[in-house]
Amino acid sequence: MTGPNPSLRRRSRSYMDRPVDRLPIRQRFLIVCEGERTEPNYFLKFPIPKDSVIDVRGTGANTASLVRMAVQMRDRAAQNESIQYDQVWCVFDRDAFSAQNFNAAFQIAEQNGIKIAYSNEAFELWYVLHFVYLDTGISREDYSGRLTELLRHPYQKNSLTIYDELLPYQNRAMRHAATLYDQYQPKIPEMDKPSTTVHLLVGELNSLNWENVRKKK
Repeated sequence: MTGPNPSLRRRSRSYMDRPVDRLPIRQRFLIVCEGERTEPNYFLKFPIPKDSVIDVRGTGANTASLVRMAVQMRDRAAQNESIQYDQVWCVFDRDAFSAQNFNAAFQIAEQNGIKIAYSNEAFELWYVLHFVYLDTGISREDYSGRLTELLRHPYQKNSLTIYDELLPYQNRAMRHAATLYDQYQPKIPEMDKPSTTVHLLVGELNSLNWENVRKKK
């Protein structure tokens, strides 16, 4: 009795050795924002696949109170609606809040498994980084004027189109934000101005979009 045809064995190994696209694990996200419109308008535009869940909420709360609210939202959803969020993020600014309040937010988040996308001083820093590298602190008021110059039209804080306008430059923003963040050693968020970790949340959201991931390869 003869063994298997060698050519069949070669074809079999060739087929098995071919790389196979692996779909990313789908996760549920809860993103709780300090701003009631600016940040939610941005994050809600991410093209997340339908079998993933992204729940974005603008609260008007800030720093420590925002993190406490996120913990309550997560726990209430798990208890009353049987919804388990894989990642819970709080998005807030350094602004003029006291160092004590700002640092308390990080402590509460760490104790409860909450992730933070903060900006020192304003969320608009993330927008500016799509165009230029900015490592000099400016006031919150100056960001609007800077963005008006960069966008070449008046910047509107609660814009519904800002995600689409910035998308072509998102990879640049990711590089700029990472470089800016890494320059601070040790990292002291309350003092590191300017700095942001919004790029970390953006990276997690992009990982949910398989089509987007494949196009970047």
